Amino acid sequence: MPGDLRAGNLRAIVAEDQTLLRVGLIRILEAGGIDVVAAVDSADALAEALTRDDFDVAIVDVRLPPTFTTEGLRTVVQARASRPDLPVLILSQYVEPLYARELLAAGRGSVGYLLKDRVVDVDGFLTAVRQVARGGTALDPEVVAGLVKARPLDRLTEREREVLTLMAEGRSNTAIAHRLSITEKAVDKHINNIFTKLDLAPTPDDNRRVLAVLAWLNAG
Repeated sequence: MPGDLRAGNLRAIVAEDQTLLRVGLIRILEAGGIDVVAAVDSADALAEALTRDDFDVAIVDVRLPPTFTTEGLRTVVQARASRPDLPVLILSQYVEPLYARELLAAGRGSVGYLLKDRVVDVDGFLTAVRQVARGGTALDPEVVAGLVKARPLDRLTEREREVLTLMAEGRSNTAIAHRLSITEKAVDKHINNIFTKLDLAPTPDDNRRVLAVLAWLNAG
C-alpha cells in the first residue's frame, strides 16, 4: 500500500513516454518536496511500478506505448481493481470525459484527472498531487464541464449548475463563494437544493460530497 504520509516527503511514480515532459514533471515534483521513486515510459513498466509499496501517488499519462491510446488509463484501472484506494493522478492532452468516467466509475477518492496544460500552473499542479495522495479528488474544470454537459440538469437553476460544477472540481464552500462572489450561506443553500433535487444524501465531508456528485454525473 502507499506509504504513511506523515513519515516525510510524499513519494511519487511518474509514467510519461515523452522524455522532456517526464524530466520536467520530475523536476517540478522534486522542487515541490515530492520524491520521485520511479519514472517509467510504458504501460508494462507502469504496471510493475504500481505493485510497489513505497509510493504515495502515481502521476500517469493516459496514452502510453505501444499503441498510444489508453494504455496508461487501462493500467491504472486494472491496478485499482485490486487496490481500490490507489492514489492516481491522470494527465491527458485533451478533454476526454469518457476516460474520466472510467476512472471515476468506482465512486472512490484518491483520483485526479488534469489536462497537461495545467502543469504550467506549478502550484496548482502540486496542490492536485497532494490532494490525490491524501485521498481527495482533483478534476480539471474542462473535464467536469464535459461530465456536467452529458447529464440532464433541467431541475437545477443556472446558479445551482454553477455551484454543482465547482463542487465536482473539489472546491470548498469558501472557494465557491469567492469564485461566484456570493456568501457562504448562499452556497450552503444552493448545495442543499442540489442534493434535494438530485436525490443525493447530504454530507458535511468535502470529499464524500464530491464523490456523491461525481457518482451522479457518472451515472448518465
